[in-house]
Amino acid sequence: MTFTIIGFCPRSGKAGFAQSTSTPAVGWRCTDVVLGRGIVTVQAHGDYRQLQVAKRLMALGHSPMKVMKDLQEGDRYAEYRQTAILDCSGNAAAYTGAKAYPWAGEVIKSDHITTGNVLVGPAVVQSMSDAFSAAPNAELEERLVLAIEAGRNAGGQPEGQRSAAVVVYDKYEFPIVNLRVDVSLEPVGELRKIFDWFKPLIPYYIQRTLDPTSVKRMGATLTEMGLPLNPYALSA
Repeated sequence: MTFTIIGFCPRSGKAGFAQSTSTPAVGWRCTDVVLGRGIVTVQAHGDYRQLQVAKRLMALGHSPMKVMKDLQEGDRYAEYRQTAILDCSGNAAAYTGAKAYPWAGEVIKSDHITTGNVLVGPAVVQSMSDAFSAAPNAELEERLVLAIEAGRNAGGQPEGQRSAAVVVYDKYEFPIVNLRVDVSLEPVGELRKIFDWFKPLIPYYIQRTLDPTSVKRMGATLTEMGLPLNPYALSA
């Protein structure tokens, strides 16, 4: 019950995903990045255990097609799932099981896959792909958020969405963006609010992780940037 984009940027080397769904806390359980390798999602009737298997196989250097084959051979419920795998060289594999709830399907491109189930129709994943492709010079995290906004605007899921997330890795062994809205009446809009406030802080948190002695406290940094201490102060 999810629509997701997984993608990478050949220019910057970043890789990540964004997604939204009608169930809570989507950001922890369906999708993840394997640093330097690629991105994988196991959704519809997702299984966190299958996601971990896929990540281990990717980390070993297996191709997306090989990972997909191994997952399906070891999963008696593969037909209930929707799986997409993309490596950082543009190799892709995607499969929507026959028992995933309709509308369900995907769009596969050289630098991203959009995939979803329980959608109002194919325009959702197509709009997501189009939005991602229309902003090639933007940072990956912005393109991913634009994509799920486009999916929502195209109708998303018939019953609406409850949670959303965006995660992006750069060259470090930690994500530079890892934002979630676990429950909301309009999670994609909430994610945009949080993301726009957090975006100027991305370099700050990278530097604070690498060398905490080299930065000021976050409050002082926000003040220097002219930003509120809390994103919800923007509408206060």
